[in-house]
Amino acid sequence: MSNATTILLVDDDRLVLLTLERSLIAKGYKVITAESAEDAELLLISGEKPDLAVLDVNLPGKSGLDLAQRLQILDLIPFILLSAYSDQEFIDTATRHGALCYLLKPIDPPQIAPVIESALVRARELKLLKASELSLQNALKMERDISLAIGITMMQYRLNRKDAFEMMRNSARNRRIKLSALATEVITATETLNFTAARKNI
Repeated sequence: MSNATTILLVDDDRLVLLTLERSLIAKGYKVITAESAEDAELLLISGEKPDLAVLDVNLPGKSGLDLAQRLQILDLIPFILLSAYSDQEFIDTATRHGALCYLLKPIDPPQIAPVIESALVRARELKLLKASELSLQNALKMERDISLAIGITMMQYRLNRKDAFEMMRNSARNRRIKLSALATEVITATETLNFTAARKNI
């Protein structure tokens, strides 16, 4: 286990924190602890970037769910939720907030390390999936932009699609820019012209 793997433990029960911290350190993890959501937020603001957070749902002040929302939206840190309750409402809430999994208290310290390792693997898989989805979205956007720019070029120069594409490709080569960058310029210029024309007609 790499010492670079950092776990944030957040629980208002100091005995739980100490017990879990010792167990995880023994497994080779670096551990940082906080007794409230507010303390955890201060750690994040100070620059701490844990690989995974383990959050008790019932915390004084802001709840573990409030902190989970921040971790998911602002810090992009995966998390596990802890609770003393096993009702369906908690399970649904944990899932809705994006928890990788949930654990019921009291926790048997030797059992938490395998759960955390599984959660870290799942977090890496989700990160790769999101990166793949983003790459696909960018590729689709570039394809749409190029297609739209070709259509604009066809109308502007009264060319068929093949000739308009060749014209754009040659222009991109001559300027040593990507075809997608040229397409963006064509679309932006057209939108600017249309906006200017529309204002004159007001």
